[in-house]
Amino acid sequence: MKLLALDTSILGDNSISRQLMGHFLNQWQQRHGKAEVVYRDLDQQTINHLSSHIVNAKQQSLLTLSEPLKEELQLSETLITEFLSADEVVIGVPMYNFSIPTQLKAWIDRIVVAGRTFKYTEQGVVGLAAGKQLTIISTRGNHYNNASMRSLDHQEEYLKTIFNFLGITDLTIIRAEGLHRGDAIREKAIALAMQKIKDHFLVAA
Repeated sequence: MKLLALDTSILGDNSISRQLMGHFLNQWQQRHGKAEVVYRDLDQQTINHLSSHIVNAKQQSLLTLSEPLKEELQLSETLITEFLSADEVVIGVPMYNFSIPTQLKAWIDRIVVAGRTFKYTEQGVVGLAAGKQLTIISTRGNHYNNASMRSLDHQEEYLKTIFNFLGITDLTIIRAEGLHRGDAIREKAIALAMQKIKDHFLVAA
């Protein structure tokens, strides 16, 4: 069993998604012992957004590339390999401006690659990452599950779309929302998410 864990918040020790991720990892390691965990902090381990230089480098001989471009291609390969080799993936994802952190978008753009994580066929697109378990630890300042706010959710809905596209259908969302709507609501939301993480491992046992 191998877990890939991604933290994406830029708030450091003040981050609720990081707090919940720590709780998730503790629970996971209690269950799986010394199984391998690959952890990436996408705020500290910066991934450059794709550019014309990086995309064009894929079509060139390594002998002609600068060292920085070689490193970019190697990073892309490493990220894809980490993703494909994982049995389970957990991502801590705060909502920023109704969407996901830019750090996570940079990672997604490196691993969504035709011929590696999905393929085109005459019948349509086929995801090549099927069979993985994915857990999204979602944190939001407001509530987005009611009719008036649902259309503003480009965080969870986007993530479900992109990972379904890659063939992942075993997807669990553990959510703490309303975090900016007062201390009482915040503490209740965090406690509920903590309990859902515990319940997640009880169900999976």
